[in-house]
Amino acid sequence: MNSAYFLVGVDGGGTGCRVAVAAPDGARISEVPGGPANFATNPDATLRNILSALQAVASTAGLAEGWQKNCIAHLGLAGVMDASDAASVAAAMPFRDTAVTDDRITSLTGALKDEDGMLAAIGTGTIVASRSRDAVRYFGGWGHDLADQASGGWLGHNALRRTMLAQDGLVEHSGLTAALLAHFNDAPNEIVQFTKNAAPGDYASFAPMVVEAARQDDPNALTLMKWGAEYLNTCIGAVGLKDGDKLCLAGGVGPHYEPYIDAGFRKHIHPPAGSALDGALHLAQQHLQSMGEAS
Repeated sequence: MNSAYFLVGVDGGGTGCRVAVAAPDGARISEVPGGPANFATNPDATLRNILSALQAVASTAGLAEGWQKNCIAHLGLAGVMDASDAASVAAAMPFRDTAVTDDRITSLTGALKDEDGMLAAIGTGTIVASRSRDAVRYFGGWGHDLADQASGGWLGHNALRRTMLAQDGLVEHSGLTAALLAHFNDAPNEIVQFTKNAAPGDYASFAPMVVEAARQDDPNALTLMKWGAEYLNTCIGAVGLKDGDKLCLAGGVGPHYEPYIDAGFRKHIHPPAGSALDGALHLAQQHLQSMGEAS
């Protein structure tokens, strides 16, 4: 391979981004975290946070000035909805060659490499995708308002909804709803004010409370986890996993759904081979090879 080149991978979501630089053979040189990078939520902040992380990764790796000009990059970002979004991001990047996609293909590639199976990557948002031979299928990806079922943002949002139902006496309060109400000083109107400007990542900050409460058999938390798992089970059933197909539960929330997944599907569960950042680097490496500049 031509050692003059670097590979750059970017994984961006509502909670934060990660940027890595690697040698042409894929060997990781440096990796740094950055700020939120959901392009649909805040395009300007997404670009600023990625560019800031790029400066940090160059400093950490001791790369010489102008290093970006020899980079083949793949950015997988939440909220990239179409070719126009991708072009806007690519135009702001300093690399020789930049590919921009949403984070579904980078997540799927990182988890499965070249194998068949299914990924449910669940963090602030939800990515559900499958591969069978060369056919890739996606579920959701329509953003927090229309999709992202089972996600951390979805759990937090619905936990607050549940809290308000309990406040109205329509469901029983539990430890979870009482704790959420206490977080807002036992003032329902503070919850209302919070929701006026809350982003998915803000809602997702309450997801660990839901997960832990469900582990303690809190009835409201269990209801939410089971609702989320119902969506995942429906997606898995629609794919029809074959013997040998892997089911990867990834992200900060994803593995916590394992006890709620249908027993017939749980036999397919395997740890993901890698992360969305690994997938971004792998796709950048494939592109470099396709350019005929690798040997």
